Amino acid sequence: MRRIRTPPSLLEGLKRAASGACHIFVSILDQSHSKRANLASLARSKPTVLAQLIKMANKVLAAFLVMDGLFVAMGAIMLGFCAIVRNAAFNDPTEGREAARNLLYQSFPFNAGIANAIMTFIAFILTLPGLATGSRSWLKVAGYLIAVDAVFTMAVGLDLWITTLKMRANFENIWRSQPSGIQDLMQTAFQCCGYLNSTSPAFVTNEQCPSPAAAALVRGCVAPLVSFGSTFVDNIFTAVFGMVGIQVLVIVAIAALLKDRKERERYRHIDEKRGARGTF
Repeated sequence: MRRIRTPPSLLEGLKRAASGACHIFVSILDQSHSKRANLASLARSKPTVLAQLIKMANKVLAAFLVMDGLFVAMGAIMLGFCAIVRNAAFNDPTEGREAARNLLYQSFPFNAGIANAIMTFIAFILTLPGLATGSRSWLKVAGYLIAVDAVFTMAVGLDLWITTLKMRANFENIWRSQPSGIQDLMQTAFQCCGYLNSTSPAFVTNEQCPSPAAAALVRGCVAPLVSFGSTFVDNIFTAVFGMVGIQVLVIVAIAALLKDRKERERYRHIDEKRGARGTF
């Protein structure tokens, strides 16, 4: 039987085809291995990135919770102070400094302070849905309300500060309108006679000022009363401006939390596009 000889050109073609197929197969294997390596590397890196994001988010959230707690505590202090002092300001004093303090309290804007405290509680309540649901809208509304609240608080502080600038004239009007019993208490406590001096307006006779001759040797009550009133009101409006500082810090904390949530939402969308839904 005669063998059928394959032409050399056909053998070479088959060899080349087989070699090309091998190269293609090896290339496919290499690409598959490379993809698996990339996926493994990404899988190893994602927990690290996620851990960093969670760690950063926890710090931002913790800072906001601290400031939010200080904010609502500030509102409670403001409400308690205004409600208690407003009722006590008209009690009959038993001592001269108490009388002077009550007279100052009677001119304080307590109703504005109570309204400010109520606004603070409303803003705090608006932050709770934002924390519970993760929604940024509630936090934005709360931030705007806190900004308005801060402006309102600053206005109250400025009103008190302006009071210190008019302390001398205001106290003179207050002094003239008081009964002799209140003037007696303040003369005794501040060791003075009359307001500007013993005759303007006229002093009240007591152990401190027993006679016109003795009263003429004693200073008027204007200097000690103005000093006492200015120091007292200074402390109050400094505390009010401190509350404004807390409100500003709460706004900054809200802005940081909103930025953090926006970043995490952006990464979540990127992750969903890659088909890794639910990573965050």
